Amino acid sequence: MYDQLRSLLPSAVARYVMHFEAEIERTVNEFAAGLAPGARVLDAGAGEGSYREHFHAQRYCGLDLGVGDGAWDYSKLDVLGDLSLLPFRDGAFEATLNVVTLEHVREPARVVEELARVLAPGGRVLIVAPLEWEEHQQPHDYFRYTRYGLRYLLERAGFRDIQVEPVGGFFRLLSRRLFNALQFFPGPVALVAAVFFAPPALLLPLLDPLDKKRNFTLGYICSARK
Repeated sequence: MYDQLRSLLPSAVARYVMHFEAEIERTVNEFAAGLAPGARVLDAGAGEGSYREHFHAQRYCGLDLGVGDGAWDYSKLDVLGDLSLLPFRDGAFEATLNVVTLEHVREPARVVEELARVLAPGGRVLIVAPLEWEEHQQPHDYFRYTRYGLRYLLERAGFRDIQVEPVGGFFRLLSRRLFNALQFFPGPVALVAAVFFAPPALLLPLLDPLDKKRNFTLGYICSARK
């Protein structure tokens, strides 16, 4: 549904509606810009390699198990492999990223430990994980994460300088759920439903500053160093 919205809406409106995805793109871009040219980067759980373009100045390696989505094209992966047993030597990379993939692994603590193992000392990690999210890529969907759970996993793996930031609060979450509702209306009926759901969904994010604690959030963006 969101690929359709992205294609139908002006880019600025699409970024506003799909705030979570837009924040991920912005953060990955900033993450890449902060790395030295030629730095070795592992995209662990790369899927179709959609973040490769951000690392044109670095040596990018996309790895995935290749089982998440039957409609995806995994042919451009650099390595087909298991995130809980990465096929790389210790300290092989200066940076690693794991974007909305940690919910799809059965042993998340092991995966975060592996991300730490293959990082060189001082290397950086970027992890994005969902909290309030529908089941997806079934049956390979196992967990959701609070900010405390993510911090625990990173600390346990030996990371430091840990930052865990929520992406939006209650009103952005509610907006997203109203857009989610459109999928339940077939064909032309969805256009009628959009008349009722779309206006409040577009206005609700304006109220998001009211949620100071952001305990209601779609997910978290985490960064840390080894």
